[in-house]
Amino acid sequence: MQNITIPFDESFEKPTAFTDLPDSADDSVFGDVSQHLSSPSYELAFRDANYIMSDCARGVRLQMEMDKPEWFFRHCGIRSTVIVFGSARFVSRNKAERLLSEARDDLSAHPRDPHYADAVTKAELLLKTSVYYETARRFAYIVSKEANIPAPVLPAADRFDSSSRPGPYDYVICTGGGPGVMEAANRGASEAGAMSIGLNITLPYEQKPNPYTTPHLCFQFHYFNVRKLHFMLRAKAVVACAGGFGTFDELFEALTLRQTERMQKIPIVLLGTEFWHTCVNFDYLVDTGVINRGDLELFHITDDPQKAWDVIQAFYRAD
Repeated sequence: MQNITIPFDESFEKPTAFTDLPDSADDSVFGDVSQHLSSPSYELAFRDANYIMSDCARGVRLQMEMDKPEWFFRHCGIRSTVIVFGSARFVSRNKAERLLSEARDDLSAHPRDPHYADAVTKAELLLKTSVYYETARRFAYIVSKEANIPAPVLPAADRFDSSSRPGPYDYVICTGGGPGVMEAANRGASEAGAMSIGLNITLPYEQKPNPYTTPHLCFQFHYFNVRKLHFMLRAKAVVACAGGFGTFDELFEALTLRQTERMQKIPIVLLGTEFWHTCVNFDYLVDTGVINRGDLELFHITDDPQKAWDVIQAFYRAD
């Protein structure tokens, strides 16, 4: 092979020496990396709390809130749930009776004080509405008993593998994890000796999880949308008791998803005939043309917790 020689061009300008750089004797100054190691940018991303809580990492936080409960559900063998919605403001009959008795005693001691008269009125209302608490409690007890839901022990972390998974379990009671109707449903499941789920959420005012949820199935959310997704993702039924804005929001989202066929077919039961017929005129929605007559078949209304469970069972027998 012939060698090719490239002639050297002596006219090519040689680089000048960088005389403005520090003398090599000062290289030790640049060998110190302690500032680099302590810089926030050098922290591992998943250990950097400031980054994780930043706007840039919002997608990461959404993903984590999605994945963490899913991890626990899978390892605890939970395949499907029965969702119970309802007001956080109701109390049990026993508590309502105690509060009313105390309020009346206070009023007897201070008969002219309007504060104590108002307390009696509020306690009387709590006693009247305690029926919603007791209905949700009874419903969850019936479901948990008849579906044979156990109360499993959380496996050790190092045993969270496919070989140690229990279940699968269906019709596990799932609530928002707070007080009121949520507490009642978790309590009913607990009284049946069954596990149950609580999907709590951070609010401007303090809200703690109720004590009846299964500890390792009690979760805290920041994002309402991820929490709602977990409600509907594995639901085999939705049961809505009396409630306020939050309950209406959750119920009508479920109805919308079913109406638009954006989720699996499930039965939706409204517990509390007087409450729901008084609060929502469903027939008027049909008469106005904003929903179809057939949309009324998406839900059932009853006062009987056993009837609510029968509706759910009949739905799947007919499927």
